[in-house]
Amino acid sequence: MRKTTTFAVAAGAALALVLTGCGSSAENGTAAPAGQAKDGGSGLASPFSDALKLADAAKQGTEKAKSAKMSMDMSMGGQSMKAEGSMRFDGENSAMTMTMNTPQGATEMRYVDKTLYMKVPAEQAKQFGSDKPWLKISPDAKDPMSQSFSKAMSQSTQQSDPTQILDQVSKAGQIISADQVELNGEKVNHYKVELDVSKSIETYSKGQPAEVQEQMKKMLAGKNIKIPAEIWIDKDQLPLQVTMDQSEMMKSIGSSTGSSAAAAAGGKITVKYTDWGKPVDVAAPAADQVTDFGEVMKKMGR
Repeated sequence: MRKTTTFAVAAGAALALVLTGCGSSAENGTAAPAGQAKDGGSGLASPFSDALKLADAAKQGTEKAKSAKMSMDMSMGGQSMKAEGSMRFDGENSAMTMTMNTPQGATEMRYVDKTLYMKVPAEQAKQFGSDKPWLKISPDAKDPMSQSFSKAMSQSTQQSDPTQILDQVSKAGQIISADQVELNGEKVNHYKVELDVSKSIETYSKGQPAEVQEQMKKMLAGKNIKIPAEIWIDKDQLPLQVTMDQSEMMKSIGSSTGSSAAAAAGGKITVKYTDWGKPVDVAAPAADQVTDFGEVMKKMGR
């Protein structure tokens, strides 16, 4: 499994986006009216007092924009990682390009036409037995690892619109506080929210193989785990920054499995969004630069 470690960590970083934007539309609750007061000449309305109303407004904003650049800082698997890229939020036509820096080197990822491409560090490529820089994970791959990554990437990319976290808050959490602050010189609405994991175990296991989902349910069931998050939203109801702290959940998983690595894995994520609405074009690498990951797994006996 050593040969797949960096690959798994890199894919895990991409999948972390789903945790800053996962969930489904809330189906119940009463939306409190938003404040209509504007702040000076900034055009910023007063913060919403209800997560359902906030989610509706933010969703309308991102549906118009459809794309953004992003940067991410996160701690995962005992490592600190940074990533930056661009995303297009368009259902099954969603696409992403991201470059991640880890202690093992830089890894580039592209997700387009439901296919994931990864350019791993040269030393890692050699360990996979390939002289080509890119690995391709097709949605129709037969090996279990490719199937797992492909399914999870498809779901996470489609759901990675950052406003989806607000849907999740309205369904399994709450707004703790809201105020108006400056972020990078711009007046914005700032929300502190809290997610109740016990009410949303399905969300955190979504996209994983059935046995993994079952394990997560067992590890998290009945535990009073809260995930704090903060969201900064501009006058057009577009998220500019999202932070989330999953440390408590990671520690709980570590204690359930006896894994000291999981317990110390961290889980803090900061994602920043810029250039909302600017076109995002993602192209697949040239065919002669790509090795099929399913074939690699077959040679490795996976």
